[in-house]
Amino acid sequence: MTAIIKAIASEFVIIDSQQIPATILYSADTGNIVKIFKYVVIESVRDPRLEQHSVDEYEIVTPRIIMPGLVDSHVHLNEPGRTEWEGFATGTQAAISGGVTTVIDMPLNAVPPTTTLHNLNKKLQAADGQLWCDVGFWGGLVPDNLEDLLPLVKAGVRGFKGFLIHSGVDEFLSIDEEYINKAMDILANEKTMLMFHAEMEDPKEEVVNPPKSDSNDKDIYSGESGKNEMAPKNYQNFLNSRPDSFETDAIKLLIRCMEEGKKKINGIIPPVHVVHLASNEALPLIMEAHKSKLPLTAETCFHYLCLAAENIPDSATHFKCCPPIRNEANRIALWTALKRGVITSVVSDHSPCTPELKGFEEGDFLRAWGGIASVGLGLPLLYTNGASILEITKWCCENTSKQVGFQDFKGKIAVGYDADLVVFNPHKEQLS
Repeated sequence: MTAIIKAIASEFVIIDSQQIPATILYSADTGNIVKIFKYVVIESVRDPRLEQHSVDEYEIVTPRIIMPGLVDSHVHLNEPGRTEWEGFATGTQAAISGGVTTVIDMPLNAVPPTTTLHNLNKKLQAADGQLWCDVGFWGGLVPDNLEDLLPLVKAGVRGFKGFLIHSGVDEFLSIDEEYINKAMDILANEKTMLMFHAEMEDPKEEVVNPPKSDSNDKDIYSGESGKNEMAPKNYQNFLNSRPDSFETDAIKLLIRCMEEGKKKINGIIPPVHVVHLASNEALPLIMEAHKSKLPLTAETCFHYLCLAAENIPDSATHFKCCPPIRNEANRIALWTALKRGVITSVVSDHSPCTPELKGFEEGDFLRAWGGIASVGLGLPLLYTNGASILEITKWCCENTSKQVGFQDFKGKIAVGYDADLVVFNPHKEQLS
């Protein structure tokens, strides 16, 4: 049977870090790009250049831009167990609506979490028949699953995430330095990576009114500390409860573990990645690690680049996330670090929940769930805030694909790659 070949063209196509005219031919059967002309074929499908490839459909989309589909490597799809927060069907539809063609699902907040091969299989069963975009999976690092790490690697998880602070859900416990060192030893020779929610409480700080989680998730512990019992609706109090030192102390610990790992006999350690970096005070630590040739990378999120603490009203718990959104000077510093390559990627950390858990009526930052739902919003957010399409392609397509080991078939427009193509109109405004 003859393969179905389709073609799409624009004067503005992102190829090899350039914006050029191009016509892209792709197979509707395999989903792969089969041919690229670096010019726009003006004629119809009867054009000899297209006819020889038996092109069935051809569309020119100028002045819109054709770019690779975004790869969001930090998304929480909470199925099974908390599908009312977000499930595979709704989460992947939200992704595809904003040009995200691949998401990598975090090991929490589903029940059970993706910490064993058995639990991963439950995830796969839950996802079957529900996906609107491609989905990969991260495994989890929890105190009792060291023996599960290698089986999860062999099953295809893209890497592992752990917490150095309470995760917000009781079924995904935090880990310590001893665990990290053991995990590094186990995974040293594997094609994988270790990722960390890099916040760590000062043990001298007092935890204020820690709510306890129950079987219905009505009151989930979010781990804020500090001494601001009297004003839980005040955003500045919440911000003070998770200071910059939470992030810098955690990253110092990770660097120490990496340095100790390098001193061992073979000197091999797996790459380490800091998820959702929010504090600019951590940037010198990351730069110093780069100078020392440690394989440490960091991402930040759309909300840290687009929002500032000064503009968050009291009781506006829809802005709550962990680490918290910091001040305007911090926001500008994150942009600078991103443009200089200190931060390598931008992701959503899409973490929705029910309206009740977000506490809209109460406005209590210390009890509300910490998470922002933004998986389909990153492309317009970054573009509106001044990033170029070439920069967005680097941060959200190429670098995230490389992070998850998909760089040979996703993240760019090239022959043989997946035809994950996004048509973006930079001239259209949308109010929502």
